[in-house]
Amino acid sequence: MSETILILGASGQIGGELTEKLRNIYGSNHVIASDIRNGNDALMNSGPFEIIDATDKDGILAVVKKYKVTQIYLLAAMLSATGEQFPQKAWDLNMSSLLAVLDIAKEKHVHQVYWPSSIAAFGPTTPKNNTPQKTIMEPSTVYGISKISGEFWCNYYHEKFGVDVRSLRYPGIITWKSKPGGGTTDYAVDIFFKAIKEGAYECFLGENTRLPMMYMEDAVNATIKLMQADAKDIKVRTSYNLSAIDFTPKELATQIQQFLPNFKITYKPDFRQQIADSWPQTIDDSEARKDWNWSHKFDLSSMANDIIKNLQAQKINS
Repeated sequence: MSETILILGASGQIGGELTEKLRNIYGSNHVIASDIRNGNDALMNSGPFEIIDATDKDGILAVVKKYKVTQIYLLAAMLSATGEQFPQKAWDLNMSSLLAVLDIAKEKHVHQVYWPSSIAAFGPTTPKNNTPQKTIMEPSTVYGISKISGEFWCNYYHEKFGVDVRSLRYPGIITWKSKPGGGTTDYAVDIFFKAIKEGAYECFLGENTRLPMMYMEDAVNATIKLMQADAKDIKVRTSYNLSAIDFTPKELATQIQQFLPNFKITYKPDFRQQIADSWPQTIDDSEARKDWNWSHKFDLSSMANDIIKNLQAQKINS
């Protein structure tokens, strides 16, 4: 069947690039971007755009009916570092939006839902290395608490009401197309902008803080591959572990210096260090690779090369 997709939170770090890729696949008029305020020109001019509060079920439903939407991708969320500053707001946004969308699917207005989880769903007691799909999950941030709760809501709606909801536990996601969005892993985005613009970066995490990461192109491809997979192949209805690469700030800086030899990095850990220390260092995503044939394309070197090349071209053209 032909899909018509609504993306809630399309102006966010993942939303913009996912919208672009989905419009290339399904056609611009079949992918409705939305956010609580206007997006950038590229997002708004390349296809339909609606202003929607992701916690407003009636508002979402009106757009679903207007465009005959078949799938919803719910990307609206308050991320880890920002969520610690506004805990009640983070919980309300992250939970109310998910329950609104799951109810719309339960009522058969759409046939499929995508909702992202995160490595934030793990916690200090989770095994740090090669973190398994099923393991101890005792998150220590509001963002993480909302993600683990959301995973079980997804599973509940699937088991109880047959809702075809699918999810990935994203690692840190790195892109050059948008600025950092308030996440603990966002140093790995900001560092490239500062390296090109200023030749130096002060990192808010310690030099040996290893975290799982992924280039945006891989994250977008994984998301679409999961949603296009046959329902019988989706064995995990909480959220799939997803992994590609892992590195420390020091290793990333060394990689950047391969391309920009004069780049300097300093370290000044802040409250985000404690958040990062509570997360896994490496992830076992073998179930995703087995069930729906996931594989990543970019390693640390090819990712750094691609980002620096694009940011330098952007700088020359601006």
